[in-house]
Amino acid sequence: MLKRFIDVTAALCGQILLAPVLLTVALLILLNLGSPVLFRQVRPGLHGKPFAMVKFRTMLDAVDKHGNALPDEERMTRLGSILRATSLDELPELWNVLKGEMSLVGPRPLLMEYLPLYSEEQYRRHEVRPGVTGWAQVNGRNALSWDEKFKLDVWYVDNHSLWLDLKILLLTVKKVFVREGISAEGQATMERFRGSATESESATPSQSVDSPAAEEQTP
Repeated sequence: MLKRFIDVTAALCGQILLAPVLLTVALLILLNLGSPVLFRQVRPGLHGKPFAMVKFRTMLDAVDKHGNALPDEERMTRLGSILRATSLDELPELWNVLKGEMSLVGPRPLLMEYLPLYSEEQYRRHEVRPGVTGWAQVNGRNALSWDEKFKLDVWYVDNHSLWLDLKILLLTVKKVFVREGISAEGQATMERFRGSATESESATPSQSVDSPAAEEQTP
């Protein structure tokens, strides 16, 4: 309950104090990328429950002659790269925090289509609310392998506390200035998760998941 109170208070204050920044970023996106300004996508939340995560848009809606989205590196814009490097694209997620769908700190919400690919251990990342930032984000972010990232997520689930959350928030501020781990090596964002568990180990082997085209592979 205390964590939730802190989440709501911080998210509300953040939206008020950062209103000029939010409006400026929205205007820049509108002028450079056009409409829509926001990117919405269904992601798994607490216990895998779907919710619509909202971020600032950072990529062009460019497709090939068959109507398939072009690779991230071809759709990523200079403005989008700046927004991702400074994590300004994440600011609209404060709305998700206010709604109780996310927390300030927790494992980052990934794609719905990954759910059947998790091992039982990896699926434990959904035992807490997903976060705007998390333990994996301050320990390498997209420069980590998927297995490394999931191990850090599960470690957070087992060890989370208000003091750890404060440490992660402070480290996040530092990471924004250092700009480390924004993209995986050789990738504009992060390589897709293909699964690291066998079918018999999968946490939800029979679950059918919609797979809408993603603007970005990972946050």
